[in-house]
This record gives sequence, C-alpha cells and structure tokens, in this order.
Amino acid sequence: MKINQVEELVGITKKNIRFYEAQGLLSPERDPENGYREYSLRDVEQLKRIKLLRKLDVPCEKIRQVSFGELKLSDCLQEHKQDLGRRAEDLAQMQELCSQLVETGSQFDGLDSSAWLDRMAALEKGGVRFTDMTISDVRRRKWGALISAAVCVLFMIALICMVFWGNSEDPLPTGVFIFIVLIPVGIIAGIVLALVQRMKELKGGELDEAGKY
Repeated sequence: MKINQVEELVGITKKNIRFYEAQGLLSPERDPENGYREYSLRDVEQLKRIKLLRKLDVPCEKIRQVSFGELKLSDCLQEHKQDLGRRAEDLAQMQELCSQLVETGSQFDGLDSSAWLDRMAALEKGGVRFTDMTISDVRRRKWGALISAAVCVLFMIALICMVFWGNSEDPLPTGVFIFIVLIPVGIIAGIVLALVQRMKELKGGELDEAGKY
C-alpha cells in the first residue's frame, strides 16, 4: 500500500512516517519496477506500536532499541515510568511556583523576574528540572550533519585528486578517466543535496512534529 493509505490507517502524518524511517524504526519494501515504497500490514502494525509508545512519550531511540531487541520492552517502560515520576515532581514544583506568582498579584511589567529566576536556579541545584530554553539538541544535530557531510566531501575530493595524480603518471583512456572522476563528483552532489534536505527538515520542526506521537 502507499503512504497515503498508511497515513489514514495509522493516523500519523506522512512527515512523521518518513521521520521514523530515517530513524531506522521502519523499513518498507521497494517496488522493483519504480522504486516507490510499498508498505505492508506489518509496517502498519509497526507504526501503531511506535505511535503507542510515542503517545506515552517514550523517546525514539528507546523505541529503536526495543525494536531491534537491544532492550526489553518491560525494562524500557520501567525506566520510562521512573523518568515520568521525576518529571511529575518537576511539574508539581512548577505548579507551586505558578501559585506563588499568582498570590503576589504582580503584573507582567512589574514582575521581579531576577528574584524568581534566582529561586529557580536554587531549585535546579537541588535537582528540579525546569523547561530547557536552549536549542542545543537541534544545533547538535545540524553540526553532526555538517561535519559528516564535510568529511565525506573531503574524502571524495581526495579521491579525485588521487585519480588526477594517477592519470598524470599513467594516462587512462579519456572516457574511462571522465567516468572515474564523475563517480565521486556525483557522490558529492548527492551529499550536498541530502545535507540541504536535512537542514530544511530540522529548520521545519521535523523533530517537534515527530514528538506529537
């Protein structure tokens, strides 16, 4: 079946289906005639299992480990249950601070934010986790993609240089030489296109979209 049918059956977006494929959680077969993805009922059930665990807020990496048998489902859920307990304590602390802020009767313009931030900093030292205001995870993924692409491109450039050097020492037939050079050039073009697409996905909130499930 096609992705549109899977989207309707499972109730998650095509964007998220593609994301889970990129994460290695799903591997649909390819139609040998046209190369299009052909999803099976097994893929549908896999996506339903992913959806179930994501709705429980289990991280994608944990789902991948369970899917590949690297982690037992029971152990995964037990660890997640403990994490949810810690988060519940953090949320309770946030609720308490919200109540205290309401009791002060302060308005936005007159809010003594420095004093409250100091109190929150003290609580954080005690182990309370408030909302992370950084975007380090997305930045880390962007830098990871950039570095990986740069390494591959440099390797291909080095390969091209070696081909030119070898050809200067022992000339190849022109057609063979051009064919050999075009291979790494094509790979570089593919790497650049993949990098551009990855940057667009991260900029477009791909991770946030997947986090809905």
